Amino acid sequence: MAGKDYYEVLGVDRGADAKTIKRAFLKRARKLHPDVSNDPDAEERFKEVNEAYSVLSDERKRANYDRFGTAEGPGGFGSDYVDMSDIFGGGFGINDIFDSFFGGPAGRSSARQASTRGRDMGLTLHITLEEAAAGCKKSIAYERLAPCDDCGGTGVAEGGHEKECGRCHGTGVVREVQRTIFGQMQSQSVCPDCGGSGKVIDKPCETCDGQGRAPSRETVDIEIPAGIHSGQSLSVSGRGEAGVRGDRAGDLIVRLEVDQHATFERQGDDLLCRVTVDSLEAIVGKSVEMDGIMAGERVTVTVPALCEFGQQVRVGGRGMPRMGMRARGNLIAVVEIVPPEGLTPEERGDIAAIVNARADADRARAHANAGRNHGHP
Repeated sequence: MAGKDYYEVLGVDRGADAKTIKRAFLKRARKLHPDVSNDPDAEERFKEVNEAYSVLSDERKRANYDRFGTAEGPGGFGSDYVDMSDIFGGGFGINDIFDSFFGGPAGRSSARQASTRGRDMGLTLHITLEEAAAGCKKSIAYERLAPCDDCGGTGVAEGGHEKECGRCHGTGVVREVQRTIFGQMQSQSVCPDCGGSGKVIDKPCETCDGQGRAPSRETVDIEIPAGIHSGQSLSVSGRGEAGVRGDRAGDLIVRLEVDQHATFERQGDDLLCRVTVDSLEAIVGKSVEMDGIMAGERVTVTVPALCEFGQQVRVGGRGMPRMGMRARGNLIAVVEIVPPEGLTPEERGDIAAIVNARADADRARAHANAGRNHGHP
């Protein structure tokens, strides 16, 4: 949306507060949503409104936009590394939130599902292996249907009232009796006037259209325990979609993805890495110092004498923490052997002398064995 003023798109002043921006966004989004508007340009304009709100509703992005003209700031950075994807298989972007918003109950006559509990939401959060080892706290910004600020989540505008539905008489269901060749058949369905709640509103809130909830950008803090594995999930109670008119909210399910590490490969609670020694060091043995996975940790890997290529050296208690325990897994170093570098001519001569002496000794032993096999003393 290059060249367009986000404030003009939403029709607000540059000094507008967050509540004014949100109201303007909901008003335009409701008018332009493809499920509501017949305007051929509605979908494109809806995207523009959504883009403007995604910037102006975020304090950091709005500050960057006001100062530099772009949400990312002068360096082109600034987005939260959060994958807003539903871990149950669908998506939970702003379009899905609006689908729930427009598909939910209007104040008086919208047919909807009997359940008014908010849906669970899921997202994926990437962390480093160091963060998984030490545990950390993350702040996550995301979009959800939250309790409406203007009506306090009731769905009732000022001066309005919630009353018993006249069609179902508060039961939330309607029954119909049909005559068939088999006799009278009775069917039961969710009341289309109250959507199964048994209540209707005579003056619904204009901001949320009587739902008691509206799209909102929010931030949640999550504590990630030390030792967590990639693919494990944490649940934040009540931070999914808000329920309709104050009903129970769903949960926010955060799935953790631990990024690959440049040095360590995780296998369970063990950490695998590679240590390199030259062929001379492999003969006599060597202690290799390296950084551990914990901050400031140094680990000593003792390569034994006469070590072979690919041999594994285990260092106990220097792997990943076991989640919920004080114990840690092991660090397993796989030894790689390379030719020595920087040998002087004298050193190469000394090595050659050793190799030749060993070769002479091998030949002498072979000659002696051959003599014994032929019966010679």
